[in-house]
Amino acid sequence: MKVFRNFSDYQAHKPLALSLGMFDGVHLGHKSIIDELAKVSSENNLETAILTFWPHPRFVFNPEEDLKLLNTLDEKTELMAQYNIQNLFLKEFDEEFRNLTGEEFVRQILVDKLNVKYLIIGYDHSFGKNKSGNFELLQKLSKELNFEVEQMEAINIHENNISSTKVRNALLNGNILEANEMLGYSYSVSGIVVHGKKLGRTIGYPTANIETENIKLLPKKGAYIVEVFVKDQQYKGMLSVGTNPTVNGEKLTVEVYILDFEGDIYDEKITIKFRDFLHEEIKFEGLEKLVERLDEDKRLTEAFEF
Repeated sequence: MKVFRNFSDYQAHKPLALSLGMFDGVHLGHKSIIDELAKVSSENNLETAILTFWPHPRFVFNPEEDLKLLNTLDEKTELMAQYNIQNLFLKEFDEEFRNLTGEEFVRQILVDKLNVKYLIIGYDHSFGKNKSGNFELLQKLSKELNFEVEQMEAINIHENNISSTKVRNALLNGNILEANEMLGYSYSVSGIVVHGKKLGRTIGYPTANIETENIKLLPKKGAYIVEVFVKDQQYKGMLSVGTNPTVNGEKLTVEVYILDFEGDIYDEKITIKFRDFLHEEIKFEGLEKLVERLDEDKRLTEAFEF
């Protein structure tokens, strides 16, 4: 996959079958668009392409908003590569770009610069200044500018449309199974193992404290069954998102106890895949009650089939 941050770096060899949008989460709704891109590109001798924005436009329009994303840039790029997208455009949502009308965007960017011959958009997608670009505009311009346009229907699970917002809400409610079903893969976070208070090792449950990217959405506070990937090895784990209220903690931390693992992994990058929700964050009466709960969580984690 070729990645472009500037349209000027791109030299078209073949016309493109392209879709545009944020693609946050690259969930099953997005996957249906990518599958359709692959199909039409094969039928029409085109290359596949995704045009997305980084950073998220809401960081530009609402800089005070504490927006959290389902994917970091590395995660989104990796998912696009896994789905065999040939060209990925990561466009900065700068002042010049945000002032393009929908029609100017189609003419100047999609047609003149990128040579798009087949455009696929999602069921609710709009673009351009004041959201002036939509499917109706694309239908009108396609005849004049010689490209085809297709609008995908929403993908449903249990009669609900899949969207990035719904995935976020599921994670914030601790509904890991629901979120993973919409994503089509297990939600993950990655980060560097840093030094913590080292309380866990005194009660038989040493944990790795993970420093995640600030823009990454963390699920609801609580305990989770997870897969842990460290040094190219996979383990079961019990992960806590919370403030350690039993010992009067205040800072939000992400800590994982890795089953059947020993070793020093400080400064290592590890990846966590969320598999199920165990329980909400609990303030125990003392460390003895905490250990009893950890023992039960460990039993449930060991019994969980990955």
